[in-house]
Amino acid sequence: MQNANRRYGSAPNAEEIEAIAAEAFESIPAVLRDRTDGILFRVEEFPDEEICRDMELESPFELMGLYQGVDLTRKSLSDPSPDPDMVFLFRRPILDYWCETGEDLDHLVRHVLIHEIGHHFGLSDDDMEALEASVKES
Repeated sequence: MQNANRRYGSAPNAEEIEAIAAEAFESIPAVLRDRTDGILFRVEEFPDEEICRDMELESPFELMGLYQGVDLTRKSLSDPSPDPDMVFLFRRPILDYWCETGEDLDHLVRHVLIHEIGHHFGLSDDDMEALEASVKES
């Protein structure tokens, strides 16, 4: 990413997180980006109460991102979903993790975004962890 080493004087607002995510999205290979057509991307402060309840979260800080929709392995032309596929990035949990770990914020936002897009492709959390481990070992 072109701004991978940018420094922030204060916590980025939702628009700044959205700009980081847009830059990260553009860095994804076009062959994958093309398969995400129609996904809506949103930056919210926290997951809402319903999401926290459904996912049995003890705290809204436990979730940095979420994919909601029907993944590509289950999509059907004969039974289209009435709701759009969405990727949420949760600003406050991302910033909390960033402050706790010192990880580069651009890298962190990109990681969360790609993780959630992975769910759109039908990958589970375990699938993505295995992929990440294989890349680190290479």
